[in-house]
Amino acid sequence: MKRYEALAADIAASIHNGTLKPGAKLPSVRRAAVSRHVSPATVFEAYYLLEAKGLIHSKNRSGHYVSQAAKALPPEPEATSRPDGQARPVVIGELVLGILESAMTRDVVPLGSAFPSPLYFPLARLGRATSAAIADLDPWSTVDDLAPGSNALRQQIALRYLVDGIKIGPEQIVVTNGAMEALNLCLAAVCQPGDTVLVESPCFYVCLQALERLGLHAVEVATDPREGIDLAALEAAIVRHRPKACWVMTNFQNPLGSSMPEAKKQALVELVTRHRLPLVEDDVYGELYFDNRRPAPTKRFDREGWVMHCSSFSKTLAPGYRVGWVSPGRFLREVTYQKLTTSLATALPVQLGIARYLERGSHEKHLRELRLTLRKNRDDYIDAMSRHFPSGTKVSRPAGGYFLWVEMPEDVDTIALHRTAMDAGISLAPGVMFSASRGFGASVRINYGHPLTTRVDAALQTVGRAAMRLSK
Repeated sequence: MKRYEALAADIAASIHNGTLKPGAKLPSVRRAAVSRHVSPATVFEAYYLLEAKGLIHSKNRSGHYVSQAAKALPPEPEATSRPDGQARPVVIGELVLGILESAMTRDVVPLGSAFPSPLYFPLARLGRATSAAIADLDPWSTVDDLAPGSNALRQQIALRYLVDGIKIGPEQIVVTNGAMEALNLCLAAVCQPGDTVLVESPCFYVCLQALERLGLHAVEVATDPREGIDLAALEAAIVRHRPKACWVMTNFQNPLGSSMPEAKKQALVELVTRHRLPLVEDDVYGELYFDNRRPAPTKRFDREGWVMHCSSFSKTLAPGYRVGWVSPGRFLREVTYQKLTTSLATALPVQLGIARYLERGSHEKHLRELRLTLRKNRDDYIDAMSRHFPSGTKVSRPAGGYFLWVEMPEDVDTIALHRTAMDAGISLAPGVMFSASRGFGASVRINYGHPLTTRVDAALQTVGRAAMRLSK
């Protein structure tokens, strides 16, 4: 156990045994560092971990306090997944499409949605920036840089990399139609039909849809609900299957919410570099962190270009604009070719609008407000589930993003739960959507990217009651 984990465990024990009561103020970071003979950074990490678990919360300029509902929260998922390790073709599209189609209306309570509330985004400011950019449009720019994308936008993305300590020039970036296209381009650049790709277990259903569309086989790799893919299991799968790529989400993984520690990310890059294996990194939630600093992507540790880093503005700024990007490292030419031969280019007006918006400098303020909102939502939803869901339910404590992974009692069939919920006007994302082998039948993913209104709280109560009936 690391020092910060030991400190967090001691504080958690004091909370659970009643020594530290709800509302009690914790020692300041400086005082705790002196008394425990550790660095302030260690104390910060311990407090971040306790916040992620919902045991404490911070108050601006006041300090850290024990949460009122700390003792009532459901436990976290703990067991690392154990997939069978077999390579198999992916047949998931009809299942996913059927579930998603049933929830594509604003009248449905969006617990199963893949997006946060559109009301959280600065769409009016972005619209004004887009109008101004179009008014100043240079006619020649409509045919310049078609495949790689607007140079103005790529410069802004490169600046964001630089702030995170990653030196990537605009010429190393390809703008795409959302992260979904970026990820598909990466797979198409390094794989042929029938090839094998390693994925997390569970993994985002978009990953499985991409593999199915390209005729690729999936091998699910054991994944820890807190720290992500198991590196020993990953290397064993590399040796056994000789895959052509590996797809991972190292920050706030969808659906688990897990995040790899920095040292593990570095070890992951060393592993794929040693095996010369392209690593497709899906990092769309990286900027939605709740701690004091953004978690590093694996791209930060990439020295030889094996990491193909993908992200987008869809989860942080404007879902409908569908603007993403990829920095594909040594595979830049292959990805650019794939872009040219599929969609050719991403719509220029939206690229220029986002570039103009970023230049005006209000994006960081928006992100800070969005993170605070999502963190509050997370705590509200977990508290509601502790009141409404059946005994034995386990709920994740993500330190970012907007998804909760919920493990119901084993006898709850979440496909049946999804149907019952839909009859009541509530969408869910059952666990089988996130597995090529149709595992995780007693789990669901819950989206907390919408405020916990009275209607949403009632929907969670309805889902909880239905789960209780199914578990009898």
